[in-house]
Amino acid sequence: MSPVRRCSRTACGRPAVATLTYVYADSTAVLGPLATYAEPHCYDLCSEHSERLTAPRGWEVVRLATDTGPVRPSGDDLEALANAVREAARPQERSQNGPGARDIDPLEVARRGHLRVLRSPEP
Repeated sequence: MSPVRRCSRTACGRPAVATLTYVYADSTAVLGPLATYAEPHCYDLCSEHSERLTAPRGWEVVRLATDTGPVRPSGDDLEALANAVREAARPQERSQNGPGARDIDPLEVARRGHLRVLRSPEP
């Protein structure tokens, strides 16, 4: 099996460059950059078929900007990554309640790794 995704149109073997999805509630067809992975309710299209795409009468076609060049990290992305690494490397503060104890937020219900489940504040 080829690692390159192909156009979903019948008898077209060209490589896919865009993904087509439908929003039936809004009568809209959305054509955007190639999705990260193939989904059952989306259609991958080659450049020729994506350019010639038409929608049924009364439908709107939304064409999202596609970037044909390779995606490079921006300065903001690199700075955010550096900040995340610094935060992860920072030693955790010890509670004054004793070794191994931590301050518990009264709204915190459960914890899983760095994520917390919070109770809704009562009005």
